Amino acid sequence: MNRQSARLSLVLIMVALGATSASAHHVMGGRMPATFVEGMLSGLGHPVIGLDHFAAVVAVGCLAALHPAAGALVIAFVAAMMGGVALHLQGASVPGAEILVALTVIALGALMLRPHKMSTAAALMLFAMVGLVHGYALGESIYGAETTPLYAYLLGLALVQSTIALAAAKIARVLARRSADLSPLRLMGAGIAGIGLAVLFQQVIPAA
Repeated sequence: MNRQSARLSLVLIMVALGATSASAHHVMGGRMPATFVEGMLSGLGHPVIGLDHFAAVVAVGCLAALHPAAGALVIAFVAAMMGGVALHLQGASVPGAEILVALTVIALGALMLRPHKMSTAAALMLFAMVGLVHGYALGESIYGAETTPLYAYLLGLALVQSTIALAAAKIARVLARRSADLSPLRLMGAGIAGIGLAVLFQQVIPAA
């Protein structure tokens, strides 16, 4: 394991130790944001304190990095995520949403175990599906909020997701250039898939 891989593993461990329960995702301690600032903070914080969402965004960035249109793919993911939030706010019902979230994290991690450049159409379809699922789940925490905190939440959510994914893409490209066998990305993929499995186990057996 090289130094960069060890650092990335340490970061994942620290995030895991500092994260709250995967089903919580509440920056405001479960209270509905009531102001612009609270909405913004909630939007900025949810993909970070929710380890499953954080892992998915990192994976999206890493997989997008293998494609020349990385920036466009990240934007497509964020747009689909916003669409998922909108679906929830419109009252759409998706049974087992948190289980679907866990399954998408597992799938993204598994793809990173054998990293290769997907076609633009395949990448767009994958990121759109992942974005919709995660957006729907994230919409739960803001459902019923007033207009001002709602818009602030959406703005914060889009900003933080874009920043994390683009940063992950940049780091992944650097690591890919330094490692011919892409072992750092494989290591991250194993960690991300493990996070997805842990979240899935928690959803299936909540008392575990």
